[in-house]
Amino acid sequence: MKAARYIQIHDDMSEAIASGKWQPGDKIPAERDLAEEFSVSRMTLRQAIMLLVDEGLLERRVGAGTFVAEQKVQERLNGISSFTELMTAAGKVATSKTIAYYTGIATNAEVQHLKLTDGDSVLRMERIRYGDGEPIAYEIATLPEKLVFGLARKDLTDSLYRTLADQRDIQVGKAQQRVTAGAAVERIAQYLQIDRGDPVLSLGQVTLDQHGQPFEYVRTQYVGARFEFYLEH
Repeated sequence: MKAARYIQIHDDMSEAIASGKWQPGDKIPAERDLAEEFSVSRMTLRQAIMLLVDEGLLERRVGAGTFVAEQKVQERLNGISSFTELMTAAGKVATSKTIAYYTGIATNAEVQHLKLTDGDSVLRMERIRYGDGEPIAYEIATLPEKLVFGLARKDLTDSLYRTLADQRDIQVGKAQQRVTAGAAVERIAQYLQIDRGDPVLSLGQVTLDQHGQPFEYVRTQYVGARFEFYLEH
């Protein structure tokens, strides 16, 4: 199965960053020029750029353009909790709204983080997470399609970890996590009911099973004013 055009463009641009052709802090060419270079519409080009922004490889600066993201200092967080558990601990009722649920060819980043093979298919779930009805986070969760094939959509979106434990004997082990700070772009701001440019905390997480194998790659953007991370030593 051939990858969607915007995924191919995403991978080409990701390679430009990985190879050093585009350096951290560099401003990338204008969307109009890139769309012409790749012979696609600006809408298709924008899909590729937004995926790179969600992955933390690019960042948008209001009034300035899109830049290759600078490397951030990484900090280890201990413990893995589901969003429902986090909200319960905070005394809030957790709910979610699924805004996209689809399969497609894995991107370079997804192949790397999930230890897949080029051309493998993945399931992507995009959700808005709420606490007491207030938007807390926007999340993209990616899983190998072969792992979740045949499982009900409602089970996966309502209780992913419990469903995998009950029906696939997959227990959550450790996680590799990376937290960065940034500003909300227009699309995410609308989902989270905040203003464009408001602060967000971005968490990139690769979740490992009881055997140390990655089974989930999640990118979550939390409203800075409504969520905080803390470390326990």
